[in-house]
Amino acid sequence: MAFLPCSDVLSPQVEVHSVIVDCTVTSRFAHTVMTSKALNKANVPQEIFFEVELPKTAFITNFSMEIENRFYVGEIKEKEKAKKQYEKAVSSGQTAGLVKASGRKMEKFSVSVNIAAESNVTFILTYEELLQRKLGLYEVLTRVKPKSLVQEFKIVTNIYEPQGLSSVDAHATFLSNDLLPLVEKTVSDKKAHISFSPTTDQQRKCPGCDGTLIDGDFIIKYDVNREKNLGDIQIVNGYFVHFFAPPVLPRVPKNVVFVIDRSGSMSGTKMQQTREAMLAILKDLDEEDHFALVPFDSVTEVWKESLTKATKQNVSDAMNYIRTIDARGCMTSGVLRGIDMLKKGRQENRLPERSTDMIILLTDGMPDGGSSYVQSNVGSAMGEKMSLYCLGFGNDVDYNFLDVMSRENRGMARRIYEASDATLQLQGFYEEVASPLLLDVDLRYPDNAVDFLTTNNFVQLFNGSEIVVAGRLTDNNLDNFLVEVLGQGVSALDWTAMYPNDEYIFGDFIERLWAYLTIQQSLEKSKTGESDVKANATAKALEMSLDYHFVTPLTSMVVTKPETENKTGEPLIANKLTEGNSGMISQLSSGVLLSSIVDGDPHFMIELPDRHDALCFNINDKPGTIFNLVSDPESGIVVHGQIIGDKKISPDGTMNTYFGSFGIIHQTLGVRLEVNTQEMSVFQDNKQVKLLMDLLVTKDRSLTVTLKDSVKFVIVLHKVWAKHPYHRDYLGFYTVDSHLLSPSVHGLLGQFYHGIEYEVTGLRPGEHPDKPDATMYVKGRELNVTRGWQRDFSRDVKNGERVPCWFIHSNGTGLIDGDASDYIVSSLFTTD
Repeated sequence: MAFLPCSDVLSPQVEVHSVIVDCTVTSRFAHTVMTSKALNKANVPQEIFFEVELPKTAFITNFSMEIENRFYVGEIKEKEKAKKQYEKAVSSGQTAGLVKASGRKMEKFSVSVNIAAESNVTFILTYEELLQRKLGLYEVLTRVKPKSLVQEFKIVTNIYEPQGLSSVDAHATFLSNDLLPLVEKTVSDKKAHISFSPTTDQQRKCPGCDGTLIDGDFIIKYDVNREKNLGDIQIVNGYFVHFFAPPVLPRVPKNVVFVIDRSGSMSGTKMQQTREAMLAILKDLDEEDHFALVPFDSVTEVWKESLTKATKQNVSDAMNYIRTIDARGCMTSGVLRGIDMLKKGRQENRLPERSTDMIILLTDGMPDGGSSYVQSNVGSAMGEKMSLYCLGFGNDVDYNFLDVMSRENRGMARRIYEASDATLQLQGFYEEVASPLLLDVDLRYPDNAVDFLTTNNFVQLFNGSEIVVAGRLTDNNLDNFLVEVLGQGVSALDWTAMYPNDEYIFGDFIERLWAYLTIQQSLEKSKTGESDVKANATAKALEMSLDYHFVTPLTSMVVTKPETENKTGEPLIANKLTEGNSGMISQLSSGVLLSSIVDGDPHFMIELPDRHDALCFNINDKPGTIFNLVSDPESGIVVHGQIIGDKKISPDGTMNTYFGSFGIIHQTLGVRLEVNTQEMSVFQDNKQVKLLMDLLVTKDRSLTVTLKDSVKFVIVLHKVWAKHPYHRDYLGFYTVDSHLLSPSVHGLLGQFYHGIEYEVTGLRPGEHPDKPDATMYVKGRELNVTRGWQRDFSRDVKNGERVPCWFIHSNGTGLIDGDASDYIVSSLFTTD
């Protein structure tokens, strides 16, 4: 949680009175309220930013601001309706979306308001989540980044588990030896109280310093008693929840095929980390397991022709083989080969009858042949007994495709982030699925006792995890009912329900837990299956999101900012992110809204309207150099641009460079178009070019090139006074409807057509007082960036529109793939 004044992030004019995080966990359902109060000590109004990071698995349920005794409360609406309200009321660029992703587990909620001189503002944010059990523990994660000393700082967590607590641990990434004793923990049979409340002096980095030590994650991990073989049922106000995690069961042997991408894009660190992870995973195989290795690129190979028992010798031989794998891809053939090996092992009775079959696919690439083609082929081959787990390595992987394909095949997907700990991420995922305990688990409840059940059949239960089923009772007086659990050797038991102590119940928490689960599962169903199933699941998730006041991917929270002297109250929109569109660090902008520009000296700008932000970089090279801007191998569309320079070097020794000509090629249609500052030329192999390409020249000196059923380019001519001693006419290049190009599109501009993921933090003074610096995390790199301005001439060719952007230095190094010199080509019409 942080407060920042808009004008100067280091200004002492904002005093933070309090930061209080109050979390109540009852039966794994966490209800968190973050409250913070700040004072504008300046004698003039200030725009103050409030930022909170919350878990990606949580749903925001409420947000309010209290300013001068007036409350401004968020209203949850259907996303499309909220978007229309937003677009109608606010002119472009005046406001910003409230939610964006931040790191692997968190997303950031931020809002700014104008606070009068010597006035207070209080922010209150509430969110809820169902804690998931992983590797035998539940985790309550609170991220705190107050950025300054706080008069009253407090984190308080109360846990109540009717089952009883077996362990509770609390720690923080920022705890020093001096701060560690300040973590107070009281644990009884069913309750735990954890608090952390340092004074302002205890928060200081050093005596007399204004800097704070509080910067990082406060983490609580706990588990519950598991004396019953079938878990426990809890009932509150006519709703029940059933937690199922048997304490002692023999593990089920697994038959696992590791399908490993070794194509060229996996070279270097990715391949090294993959080898290290695989060596550790192989060591962890049980001797009752069977395994196979299938590396693939353009050719699919296997270590051995069939699955092999995980004896010490076989594991050792496999490890030696893994050490030889190097990056040099056809994804489909690799997965299909693994499926065939599992089927053959079953047919030849070489695999234990009571065992589970799984494929673990590790790739950083795109689906070959199209996602539908791959999903159809893999789905029909796998049948209904195998599970597919997909690990998407890096930022450029098509995660949505992997997510859908794994869900359709009894598995799940996980993103592996390009970072120094990628090896540990791979191992961590494997540990979660390494020890299956039950297969095809079906929990059955009497029809005459319950209805509106959440999902009650599961592919498998892994050691350290938990199955949760919730529903509504048809008889509120019911205090026990028969639950039948079908799996590996579990019989029906007569169950007596628990009634949690009223003192620890926040509202109808089990009903809200049921709603949370139902929405999550409906959102998952909306991604797979037939169109009518998807539509019904989406409608159900939307209806319940509105009924229970959850910000989900289908809803938005609208917050109206208070009026100021210069403008009326502005609505802000908070949207829920998903892993597929948020990636590692930040929200992906839709290709429909994305605008990619090159104009000026040459200034490259990637506008991200979804985030009300933009990224900029310059490319400096000598006149005559030709760069590839767009290259789409699937559509055959290629765009190159050639640099020109000033007429002569200016007295200060500088020479500006610009783009003076563009070559647009449509290989499929046989069309080539050259545009420079003097003329336009069309070359055609196909005489029907007029039906394939539309050219529109407007009086404001812009040319719009529309390619049939594809992208639209706008080229703007900038006229300079003919007698100017140095400057000359030049061109600007703008892309419209870039989403119509394929996911394979690349080039200096094309690589951004389907979005870019990044996070900007650590705002600080730069060399220029109006241009602060910050740290950007993008593509696994950490860059120093500067806040600046560029001009967008797409709407006003004469004057342009000033657009704020984050400027990436050194020819875009770290933002663009590779080096700028990698994009140099030999001619305007080369397609090599």
